Amino acid sequence: MDKSVTDFNVRLRTIQIRDLIVGIIITVILSGIAVAIFPEIYESNELFFIVFFLIGAILFIWALRGTRGLDRNIENLFEDSNKKEILYVFLINLLFASLFMLLISTADIISGFNDPNWISMWDIETINVDAGVIILEAIGSIIFAPIVEELVFRGVLFNRLKIRTGIIPAMLISSFLFAIGHDFGGMTSAFLFGICMCILYLKTDNILIPMSVHFINNLVATILETTQIDIFLAQFPLVIPSLIISIIGSVLLIIYIIKEAKKLKNEYI
Repeated sequence: MDKSVTDFNVRLRTIQIRDLIVGIIITVILSGIAVAIFPEIYESNELFFIVFFLIGAILFIWALRGTRGLDRNIENLFEDSNKKEILYVFLINLLFASLFMLLISTADIISGFNDPNWISMWDIETINVDAGVIILEAIGSIIFAPIVEELVFRGVLFNRLKIRTGIIPAMLISSFLFAIGHDFGGMTSAFLFGICMCILYLKTDNILIPMSVHFINNLVATILETTQIDIFLAQFPLVIPSLIISIIGSVLLIIYIIKEAKKLKNEYI
């Protein structure tokens, strides 16, 4: 990391992978100290997640201290073209993320039509979830995850890898590493989401833009999970238009990635 650089965007690009590794080690140590002092942190996965990510965010703030240009990034964030692309990328990724569930739900409904004794995958017992747990999960996934994950996977890993491997391999590697930290069923959507975040970051040189998409995505995902609207849309007959829209969004996502990746590759040859 070059501390002599005062531009926010440029300083971020100078953070080395070894700096990131040192930061992760420090975060683990400080998190362990926090748990030793306050054992209740360890008793709650959600609270530990928040503490861990908060320490990571503080270390990034320390690394980027004394820089200028964040205000320009914020102004750039609200330009019409960027706002439209943020919402578009969020939407097509959301639609793709719902594709697998809708396909499974459709197969489940067809099986139910053909077999009267079929037990639907949605015939599950309702589980009461503590409101405090939901709030902690929301804070962690909506606020801290987009900030820290974008700084780590796009701000550091993608930036450093693209110097050594080129644009496309850097997108693939950093997005793969991002995806393996997610649930198995969501790894594919997380992988493609990561590629889109790399594209947005490279196009704008503004880490706040992929952060914003990440924030909106996690906010909507939390709302859907809490209210179970996604399960409602996967029921017959709503599953039919939902599946069609999801397929269209998935096609648009693939087109977006291929088109933008080719464009960026040509620009950076």
